[in-house]
Amino acid sequence: MSALASPVVAQTQESPVINTGKTILLADSAAAPADTVYPGQKKPFTEAQLREGSNKRYVTRAVLPAAALIGAGIYTIQDNGFFSSHDARDARHENFPNFSTKVDDYLFFLPVAYMYGFNAFSSQNRHDIRRQTGLLIASGVLTSAIVWPTKKLTNIDRPNGDPTAFPSGHTAYAFTIATIVDKEFRHKSPWVSVGSYTIASATGVLRVLNNEHWMADVLAGAGVGILSVNTVYWLHDKLFQNKGLNNPVIAPTVLPNGKPGMGMSLTF
Repeated sequence: MSALASPVVAQTQESPVINTGKTILLADSAAAPADTVYPGQKKPFTEAQLREGSNKRYVTRAVLPAAALIGAGIYTIQDNGFFSSHDARDARHENFPNFSTKVDDYLFFLPVAYMYGFNAFSSQNRHDIRRQTGLLIASGVLTSAIVWPTKKLTNIDRPNGDPTAFPSGHTAYAFTIATIVDKEFRHKSPWVSVGSYTIASATGVLRVLNNEHWMADVLAGAGVGILSVNTVYWLHDKLFQNKGLNNPVIAPTVLPNGKPGMGMSLTF
């Protein structure tokens, strides 16, 4: 769908804008500059934040945090003198011996619900809903491809005696979903990200309290979820160069009366 506009500077909720200090200009989504501001966003994105395909950003936001969490998980498997997974299990048995709940089986889906709720009632998501769903599915597939073979290879029993403990699948998926929500809506409010990661962390804690997983499993699962999402976004940006951003394309044009104006192209 295309539309022509008279030469009046306007701001739409769906479009990022560039604040030049004197005027507000509409931005082209295919080449969003460093001072792009999305609807509801208080501070402009930096150029690095706009480019999920940045190798440096991928290392700092994905590889290093994931390596730290997975490494901590591996380190705490054994009773090594510091607070280990065995210490966490003993603390659970001492303080919450009869704790049992099924909340952790469903809690980590909550960020997905409010992610699509934001999509339904707000235009402030980073990507359009189809691209967003594709990124979510791809991230989930990558998480599964890491978690389930690793469970078989490590062959570690859970604290309750059941098999395939490491890493925690529930926690991995919880952090996969939380990281997706963070990437799509962190410009709207930092509390969206805080809420998502709090829910993901609560899922991991409940897995330990339920005696379903060691602390090591939960730490490694969190790292896998963060790594999977950032890897998918990194590859997406490398391959598609920010296609699917939730923005119309604005370009100068000539109106039928011969006067200069702006042309806007929206894809539905």
